[in-house]
Amino acid sequence: MKQYLDLLTDIMENGHEKGDRTGTGTKSIFGTQMRFNLQKGFPLVTTKKLHMKSIIHELLWFIKGDTNVKYLQDNGVKIWNEWADENGDLGPVYGAQWRNWGTVDKEHEYLLPPDACEPIDQLSVAIERIKERPDCRRIIVTAWNPSDLNKMALAPCHCLFQFWTRPLSHEERIEFIVKRDGSFNLDTGILNGTESQEKEALSNLNAPEYSLSCQLYQRSCDTFLGVPFNIASYALLTHMVAQVTNTVPGDFIWTGGDTHIYNNHFEQVKTQLSREPLPLPTLWLNPDIKDINDFKYDDIKVENYQSHPSIKAPIAV
Repeated sequence: MKQYLDLLTDIMENGHEKGDRTGTGTKSIFGTQMRFNLQKGFPLVTTKKLHMKSIIHELLWFIKGDTNVKYLQDNGVKIWNEWADENGDLGPVYGAQWRNWGTVDKEHEYLLPPDACEPIDQLSVAIERIKERPDCRRIIVTAWNPSDLNKMALAPCHCLFQFWTRPLSHEERIEFIVKRDGSFNLDTGILNGTESQEKEALSNLNAPEYSLSCQLYQRSCDTFLGVPFNIASYALLTHMVAQVTNTVPGDFIWTGGDTHIYNNHFEQVKTQLSREPLPLPTLWLNPDIKDINDFKYDDIKVENYQSHPSIKAPIAV
């Protein structure tokens, strides 16, 4: 996670002092990017301990299309509590936009014309496009819905993500099967048949034909507290979508707009920058899951996560 530490350093050394909605004040730069090869480990920050339970449950909550904090609270996750109303509602935040773009509340349903469109399940559409049209340049999910912004407890920070595929080479397909199954055989158990024989065997083994990458655009980036969560969450989402589309996780690219460190996080950042990164963990997903809606918490495990101790910091609300 050297990319992340380099970003913290860049902001501390080159950031401009800016005010912000919360009144806390920040150092900020604009237009930043980090790239993570998901074949080289799961991009979970190691210079402070992250609460992976919160990351997993929040992502499952998004995928469910849920916008009430009850599910999170029932699972010991409190990260959205500050923005929820007395009933636990947040308005049409991420889950609503990902799975039900264009939903109109029942009270105003009568205002719709007779030929009004049904709500759009953007995530399902993206998954189907990866399966059916992997070269499509429109495999996008957006949470930035201008007509709903004033109804949301918090406007989307990570507001748009796009999937992209590339064909795998013959050798990459074999490498994946060996990694997945422990061997590759042409019925005889021996590699080195003709290429046509190997292609037929790969097809029989349902070997992926494409690598899947994801790029996130995040308009507002709390780099110390929020960004490590966002990197891990979207890297996890990329792995999950890759599994249900029979593709191989490629790169996760994080792109930031207003990339800032809050003034009351400076000491915590200095502590983090004094620490040496540790080896990245790996991710395990239950291989039996073939539908994005079927993932549960126990189907997702981060293995061999080594980290320095957590660093506490106040959240700007």
